[in-house]
Amino acid sequence: MADECFRHPRLAAVYDPLDPDRVDLDPYLRMAEESGARRVLDIGCGTGVLALKLAERGIESVGVDPAEASLRVARGKPGGERVRWIHGDATTLPPLSADLATMTGNAAQEIVDSEEWRRTLRGARAALRPGGRLVFETRVPGRRAWEEWNREATYAVTDVPGVGAVEYWVDLLDVNGPLVRFRQSYVFVADGQTLTSTSTLRFRERQEVEAELRAQGYAVEDVRDAPDRPGREFVFVARRVETVAGRGKTSA
Repeated sequence: MADECFRHPRLAAVYDPLDPDRVDLDPYLRMAEESGARRVLDIGCGTGVLALKLAERGIESVGVDPAEASLRVARGKPGGERVRWIHGDATTLPPLSADLATMTGNAAQEIVDSEEWRRTLRGARAALRPGGRLVFETRVPGRRAWEEWNREATYAVTDVPGVGAVEYWVDLLDVNGPLVRFRQSYVFVADGQTLTSTSTLRFRERQEVEAELRAQGYAVEDVRDAPDRPGREFVFVARRVETVAGRGKTSA
């Protein structure tokens, strides 16, 4: 189930104004263009920022997300009619034959259950054409990003058009092995309403991710640095491979 910050209509409506700088999406746009992708699937598309940017470039875009409130925001944006929006997740997709599938932001880390993660990778693979690529990012566990998740480091006030000032901050709740739980707080100053959203992220080591990708029918082509966050995130580029029956070999 999607977190409250994506499911609650009032929170979904302010998601973009509270995080307007999306330079983190630029590498995905470049990869789509450089690979000549004609159809791209954005898993966990949220309010549709990447899917809409792809559509603007003439690329057929499909955005899937389990949060209807976020999809409602996405559909209402200029150009929203050019994207195919699907309410669901990677495990319930129709045949797509996509050239590229993406999971940006925290989408991969929000899948904390091991079996659900395997189903997600299998679902993404089924949605790709043979030789198609899956690209996603995940934070480097050793950088311990959660140590910066406190009110002092994250507090901000944003003036949202039509809404007014919104206060926002993050509080770390607990760390249990690879699982990190935190709470996001939002205060709508105009009427004083306070809403919270509690999330859990799974921090996976590089070797763990690579092993699972291979187990689910991918070849890991590259593990890159996030250009806007050097040293803080892994960006995995994996290609769907096909098993040759009876020989144990794979091909694109």
